[in-house]
Formats: sequence, structure tokens, C-alpha cells
Amino acid sequence: MLNLAAVKRVLEAHGAALGAKVPGFKVGNVDLDFERERHLVGVINLSTDSWYKESVCRTPEEAVNRGHQLLREGARIIDIGAESTLPDADRKSVEQQIDALLPVVEPLVEAGALVSVESYHPEVLERTARAGAQIFNLTGMREADAVFDVAARYEAAVILCYVEGATVRDVSELTLEADMVPRLLAYFRELLARAEAKNVTKCFVDPGLGFYYKNLTDSARRVTYQMDTFLHAFRMAELQKPVFNILPHAPEAFKADRRREAESFFAVLALLGGTHVIRTHEVDRVRRVLDAMGMYRG
Repeated sequence: MLNLAAVKRVLEAHGAALGAKVPGFKVGNVDLDFERERHLVGVINLSTDSWYKESVCRTPEEAVNRGHQLLREGARIIDIGAESTLPDADRKSVEQQIDALLPVVEPLVEAGALVSVESYHPEVLERTARAGAQIFNLTGMREADAVFDVAARYEAAVILCYVEGATVRDVSELTLEADMVPRLLAYFRELLARAEAKNVTKCFVDPGLGFYYKNLTDSARRVTYQMDTFLHAFRMAELQKPVFNILPHAPEAFKADRRREAESFFAVLALLGGTHVIRTHEVDRVRRVLDAMGMYRG
């Protein structure tokens, strides 16, 4: 049972890590402050394979309209993907992804949105960067150095995802340890060093909660891992990079008729644990959680 006693144990063991400062940076024309603000990322899925049907858009017009709606609801960044991360989803070629993304990226950028593109193909990221995308959501490190070269040319920020596999579509089983933070820190230190060697310094670190590992099918095991990741997020601030987390769904707890409430619950844990940037399909609901928690004056 998650309760204050569990939180107390986390703080007794790791409370010295609280208070680490994470410097902000500028992406495009937007200054992102990670000390005084928490930022929301709204999702547009261009693949009909995507599980969260409320974020699926079947036409460019529908996607652009959703993007404007997400901005009105409080999203700071719009994250757009053309290929689902589900294991059985169709893989999209570079050309298919570009053809799907450009009619959505270009008008949203023209409207002033800060746009992130999710892909592990450097060709996709370069073409969308030319169209104005300013953030790369890198879901596979197979060609990370090539992506860093593109990011340096376009002064783009990069979301570095923890992936145990060449890409998100090539994962098998997750290495689970009693304390995952040392593994995450080592992984991101190596990636950040590679990025900085290519003059890429504007990076987010994402523990990769949205990926489908075969040994996380047990509900309690998966949800425990997700909750622990949120509650220990503050420990990753020693990297001096903002922690970026997606919000999971826990369908076993939040049944079909209530499943859209799951992200609001996990948002509380993410915010308590020190996540700086939250990617959510439910921007309006999570924005309300963020506003309510911001009212606390303890």
C-alpha cells in the first residue's frame, strides 16, 4: 500500500538529494524554467494503432485542431508521433512518418506552438526540424549520435529516453533492480556526455515509463515500478537536467469506464516526486491537478 510510511522510507534513505537545482534553458523562443514551474506536454498520435484513442487524430486537420485545444488547456509543448510504441503496431517508414508529420508540425509551429516530434529516425527528426520542430523525443539510441548532430545544427532540445533495446520497438525485458536510480543515472550520464560532445546541452531525461517490456505484464509489479519511478524522480536532479515523465494508465485499477482518470492520479505522484515535465493525454485534467497542488501554502 502506498502511504506516508512508504514516502518516509524514501526520504529517510535519499532525502539529502532534495533541493538539487535544475537550470532552465531556452527552446525556440520559449524560456523554460524548471525551478518555479512544472510544464505539461500534450500528445497527438497520428497512428491509429495507438492505445489512447482520445489522442489519435486521423487527418491533419483533426491533429491541428487538437493541438490548438491542448494549448488552450495549458500544454506548454505539443508532442507528435507518427508510429505507435505498441509491440504489435505497424512500423512506419521514414517517408510515411515525414508525410504524416509535416502537415501537422508546420501549421502548429506557425501558430507559435513549441513542437516536439517523437521518433528514433534522424531523417524524420531533421525534416521536421526544418519545418520548425524544436524538440526531439528520442525513443531509441541506435542512431543517437546522428540525432545529436541534427539537434546541434537546429539548436533543438532532446528528450533522452531510457530504453533497453535499440529502439522502443525493439525492447524485450526490463532489467529490474530494487533501486533503479543508479542504473538510470549511469545511463543518462553516458548519453549526456555524448550529447555534450556534439554541442547539445538542452536535454531532458525520461525514465521511459511508456514502453512495453514483456516482464512488466504483472499489474502489481508494473504499477509498483511506475510509482517508485515517480517518487524517486527528485534523485535524478543531480544530473542538472529536467526530469520528463509520461503518465501511465493502470487499466487493472482504472477500468474501462474510468480509465481516463488514471493520469490524474499518477500526476499527483509525479509532482510530489519532483518531475519537471509531464507528458499527458489528459492536459485539462492534469492542469487542474497541478493548479490544485500549487495552492498549498505549508
